[in-house]
Amino acid sequence: MRGITVLQRLTEAGGTSSLSALEKATGLARSTVDRIAATLARMGYVRLDGRDAVLTPRLMELGNAYLGALRLPRLLDGRADSLADELDESVSLAVGDRDGIRFIHQATRRRAMSLSFRIGDLLPAERTAPGPLFATEWTEEDWTRWRERRAADPEDHGFPDVPPREHPTGDEEFEERTREAAARGWALDDQLIEPGLVAVSVPVRDRGGRIACVVSVVSHTSRHTADSLRDTLLPRLRATVRAMERDLRDAPAQQPAVPATPAGLATWTGASKHELGREFIESLARGLTVITAFGEGRAELTLTEVAQATGLARATARRALITLEHLGQVTAHGRTFTLTPRVLALGFPPLSRTTLPQIAAPHLAELADRLHDSASLAVLAGDEIQYTARVATSRIMSVNITVGTRFPAYATSLGRVMLAGLGAGERGPFPTGLHALTPHTVTDPGALTAVLDRVREAGYALVDGELEEGLRSIAVPVRDRTGQVVAAVNVAMHSSRRTVEQCVGEVLPELAAAAGRIEGDLRVAGRFARVSVA
Repeated sequence: MRGITVLQRLTEAGGTSSLSALEKATGLARSTVDRIAATLARMGYVRLDGRDAVLTPRLMELGNAYLGALRLPRLLDGRADSLADELDESVSLAVGDRDGIRFIHQATRRRAMSLSFRIGDLLPAERTAPGPLFATEWTEEDWTRWRERRAADPEDHGFPDVPPREHPTGDEEFEERTREAAARGWALDDQLIEPGLVAVSVPVRDRGGRIACVVSVVSHTSRHTADSLRDTLLPRLRATVRAMERDLRDAPAQQPAVPATPAGLATWTGASKHELGREFIESLARGLTVITAFGEGRAELTLTEVAQATGLARATARRALITLEHLGQVTAHGRTFTLTPRVLALGFPPLSRTTLPQIAAPHLAELADRLHDSASLAVLAGDEIQYTARVATSRIMSVNITVGTRFPAYATSLGRVMLAGLGAGERGPFPTGLHALTPHTVTDPGALTAVLDRVREAGYALVDGELEEGLRSIAVPVRDRTGQVVAAVNVAMHSSRRTVEQCVGEVLPELAAAAGRIEGDLRVAGRFARVSVA
């Protein structure tokens, strides 16, 4: 329970906080905070940077477990994205979370004034367009809980993702909006969150007729009023919702069997206390392991299935499930358990906006520290490479390149591994008359094609003095979840530092391992959220 509280406070702090600030925010003893942070760091969920704790992309596998079990993002996000492209407006998918709403997908437009909500953000139902739609299915108990929350927190300080309410309104206004939503089948948000923000929402219903999620088109009053949003965009939104409901009806209902082998973080369940160390909190690791037992094809699990999927003893799995249920992360339905949207509160919102350079930065720093040479990440920008992350080393003679620098792709190790990852049609023929940057630069189109073929087969590129005399670099590709090359990482040095043979024998294994760690984080981060490569 204490560990999850720390994760929630870290999430509310934007993903980074000092340990002393966590001590104040949680009310826990400093020694307890230190042990929790050490445990989360050992699990790869937190990185300790001095006295700061920083959430890492691997933590997103908890939220991924919920989103995978839910299936809605996988089934519906394509249509949401297409609608956003067609309307040139932001489109979101949300589910109900008790008396609030929580986003499960965002297709946003890049503008100077753009939507800043993230996957996992929690909003009060009464200040949104989806809220009254979900409230049409509330029980009397739900309404009572909502009124109690409103009375205890009239300014919405319990919802850090929205600005506090300056002029609290009475309960009757939301109750009336709910009655209107029930009669119309849609709802509006006319600047309820903040001035200028408007939205129109329509529910997506499952096979049983209940609301599975709500789709919203969100805009700014500089583009639409709430009425014009309804009049011009609601028909297209309704058509998309009908298509989404067909997708839900056509989706196979039968789920595959739970895997018999331990999954997720089960490596922590088999280690001894001596191996893990005195600072490692086994109960925290086991509780988080239980969350990862759920996922695609594993939406509802019995106690036996959770124990089987995690490698935990039944008694241990039962205690973890009871604790998670108490915290609202899990709900019980007879003999089965399911995850709740509250799992997304464990780091997902700030991490859902993580970029590839942010993912790569700590791995590049570790690589540069180990090899004592500069390490970089770059992406392909037309026929050039652009550096997007870099860690330099302190040497009298070092490679002096800054983030944003561009070089011709054909003459760099980074460019060659990325060009080699393209198909012949994507790459196109090299033009004749390429500029020779040094006497060693390969400029003949046929020779370059042969070089890229060898790079593609070897899995790395080594460039020696072709970009600049005395500069030697070796690079490997970075691939996304689909196997597509989206970037490259390299280590660069003066040629006097290492021979070509030493680069291949000593640097390449370390470089490939670092790229593998970056790809691992990218796979987790990019499962349900878009990861910008720049």
